[in-house]
Amino acid sequence: MTTDNTTRERLVIIGGDATGMSAASQARRLKGPADLEIVAFERGHFTSYSACGIPYWVGGQVTDRDELIARSPEEHRARDIDLRTRTEVMEIDVPGRRVRSRELDGGAESWTSYDKLVIATGARPVRPDLPGIDAPGVHGVQTLDDGQALLDTLRATEGRHAVVVGAGYIGVEMAEALIQRGYEVTVVNRGAEPMSTLDADMGRLVHEAMTGMGITMVDDAEVTKILTGSGGRARAVATDDAEYPADVVVLGLGVRPETTLARAAGLPLGAYGGLLTDRSMRVRGHENIWSGGDCVEVLDLVSGTERHIALGTHANKHGQVIGANVGGDYATFPGVVGTAVSKVCDLEIARTGLREKDARRAGLQYVTVTIESTSRAGYYPGAALMTVKMLAERRTGRLLGVQIVGREGAAKRVDVAAVALTAGMTVEQMTALDLGYAPPFSPVWDPVLVAARKAVAAVRKG
Repeated sequence: MTTDNTTRERLVIIGGDATGMSAASQARRLKGPADLEIVAFERGHFTSYSACGIPYWVGGQVTDRDELIARSPEEHRARDIDLRTRTEVMEIDVPGRRVRSRELDGGAESWTSYDKLVIATGARPVRPDLPGIDAPGVHGVQTLDDGQALLDTLRATEGRHAVVVGAGYIGVEMAEALIQRGYEVTVVNRGAEPMSTLDADMGRLVHEAMTGMGITMVDDAEVTKILTGSGGRARAVATDDAEYPADVVVLGLGVRPETTLARAAGLPLGAYGGLLTDRSMRVRGHENIWSGGDCVEVLDLVSGTERHIALGTHANKHGQVIGANVGGDYATFPGVVGTAVSKVCDLEIARTGLREKDARRAGLQYVTVTIESTSRAGYYPGAALMTVKMLAERRTGRLLGVQIVGREGAAKRVDVAAVALTAGMTVEQMTALDLGYAPPFSPVWDPVLVAARKAVAAVRKG
């Protein structure tokens, strides 16, 4: 598919953020411009930025948008990557090995052939078809452009009422950002508790803490419409039985894999709508197409099933693996255990592995234990309470999952559990882990190990 008289190949990349540009950079390290031409399409203005940092930019903890940008389009171009921003790929012609693109500012369309293709189209935010959903003052928060639009609204708005729709990671993080901006915040959540990535008993702890911070929590509520006022701007969010005043509305309803192009091209998709790949991140059944990031499904090492997990950590690793393979080297991505951390004000939230409903869905029998402990020795100043919930497989004692909710020093403890899950450890094996101890950092028995000891007893009893 090369277009000159040399053996130079052309790599085409759809998507200019974590996976796409990590793949481009890694491939370029392995092969110079004489051997590999790289063309990347990005429909936005920015590349290689931290979408996870947007709530903290909106909240003011990060003062400059450019601090979130790891590498600008100009820096990529300086490395002989033909990066075309504000250009959207409209079609993938798999038999013809080419893609059709359109310049968003000028409208010009063209076809670009490829020898190898990387699909890194990310995820799209859930945006329900509700009356008023497109009104001024209603914002999703997915890209830097979205973050800038929200900040512009906050600076131009005189009122101080904000409604966040959804109580997942983005929802609780945006609630914090708006509290930091001095808004009265209401969170409308259709679930029984916030943070559906936790079990409900742990989500209840998050609910109580958010309420204590002055956030109005409305659970078990479905938004039916966005009410508008003068100039068509949002003025309130309505549910079946109430209205909540809103000078600004932020949507935090989660994301789905953006696989519209892949579906139209007939590429294989999984149960969650994400592309299916092998361990080299090659799209199944297609020798010259790779994919990674938020648009793929990955292997859950605990349950053995495919999952969709939209996290920048995975996306960057996928890009490194893809870049190595398209560049002539070899790398694989073995899978995930589902580790994630978040915070709302001073509350830290962490989870890894399976929730109870995940374990049931996988057909696993399990025991659960919940303990309360402190982040430091109880007598040391600043010791803060935390709650740890642990799941272990009945009879075998294999660790299945851990959830942690607490104050400073709580969230990153989940990394111990993530390593144990990856290694397939039992809770009894965990009790012997040689973890760091000193009173400023931990009690003699770390909270995760306290939970493991209690889980051992539950497994033996069961």
